[in-house]
Amino acid sequence: MTKLCHTCELIKTRDDGNAPLWDNIYRTNYWDVVHCNATSYLGWLILVVRRHVPDVAGLNPEESAELGPLIQQVSQALKEETGCIKTYVVQFAESPNHQHVHFHIIPRMADHPKEDIALGMFKYLGVPENERLSDEEMNIFAQSIQFRLKTMRGNS
Repeated sequence: MTKLCHTCELIKTRDDGNAPLWDNIYRTNYWDVVHCNATSYLGWLILVVRRHVPDVAGLNPEESAELGPLIQQVSQALKEETGCIKTYVVQFAESPNHQHVHFHIIPRMADHPKEDIALGMFKYLGVPENERLSDEEMNIFAQSIQFRLKTMRGNS
């Protein structure tokens, strides 16, 4: 963990068994699947590499090998759970407290407003606290996605 990396602090909370379900949906050897907590958009998931890596070029072969199938499986689980027509996969790692490789996987619904598709989706991120999803909403969703991922990955 590097100093001031909030992502590393969240991983430690998961390691210690103190994370809520929405922040501990599924864990592999190298990646964590969590629900974004700074959004008003249900189903906005994040894949977080479990070791501090500031950019994709720094991923090791094992992390890289696990990433592709996990993106596909999380996307498939989201499609089954939400009925979305596709998922967006985005990676920046530029936020001052989250300069740690993580991928946003966002379900895109067929009836989503045109002005909110693609980069327009980011209007649902970083919303004021009173507009964010509740822990209960995220936990209910997380339970369904967790079941789907465990079933897909053969460890139900």
